[in-house]
Amino acid sequence: MKIGIDSYCYHRFFGEVYPGQKAPAKNMTMQDFLKRAKELDVDGVSLESCFFPVDADAAWFKDLKDQLDEYKFERVYAWGHPDGLERGKNMAAYDEMVTGIPIAKSIGADVMRVVGSSLMFRHEPHEPQIEALIKLFKKAVKVAEDNGVKLAVENHIDFTADEILQLLEGVDSENFGLNFDTGNFLRLLDDPIRGMEKLAPYVLATHVKDLMPDKNARPTDWHFFAGVPVGMGLIDNQALAQLLYKADYKGFLAVEIDYPYSDWTDREDEAVALSIKALKKIAAAF
Repeated sequence: MKIGIDSYCYHRFFGEVYPGQKAPAKNMTMQDFLKRAKELDVDGVSLESCFFPVDADAAWFKDLKDQLDEYKFERVYAWGHPDGLERGKNMAAYDEMVTGIPIAKSIGADVMRVVGSSLMFRHEPHEPQIEALIKLFKKAVKVAEDNGVKLAVENHIDFTADEILQLLEGVDSENFGLNFDTGNFLRLLDDPIRGMEKLAPYVLATHVKDLMPDKNARPTDWHFFAGVPVGMGLIDNQALAQLLYKADYKGFLAVEIDYPYSDWTDREDEAVALSIKALKKIAAAF
């Protein structure tokens, strides 16, 4: 079992500062992130496209691929923050997603994380959202197939495990699977273990979270279950990894910390390092 990091762990350093956080003294480039990932001795990285420079061109992506190759990182191109296709109604976002598929291939990423909906739409009826997303992903997966890329839709605090399964079966393509986020089902009060039991065969990529109810958040806040280092929260990531192992999962376990628990605000690098240490212990069991 391999270990990795999603660049969203360092969102504050890429300019996305949550309320209650302080802006860092110095921002991070994608190249800085890769250097830090190398120092932490991981196998792979998931790169959030929202943090790429707005003027990134073919030369920039070539340099990025060269650095990824130098470090021998497995890689996932992660598209969709914050609301992805907005439950299938944002065609500009769809065009952007499809444009990203050959870019993913150009940096050597065989898997591209995509987002269909988000917590912004979780209280709207889900069936129309799923129907609309099946139609869009059926179109997009043809482009992915032509480029030798697999699309991995994330459970993005939008759909339950059963609904994700409905989406996967509706698209029905070997080039369409799941980016399983181990924490986001809990945020919908859906059991991550039960979810993995149903979805493990479809998993192409992961976001490994651990969460705890935050003493300074309200139960109605989406971040009431807030991020802590792996092994310090409620998520049984060992059991989830075991299910992935049984399903012959080929990707890596990518730690992701989005909204940190109040005691961990502005301590993301420490939390990432502790999470990597915990994940290496998990991986050692296989």
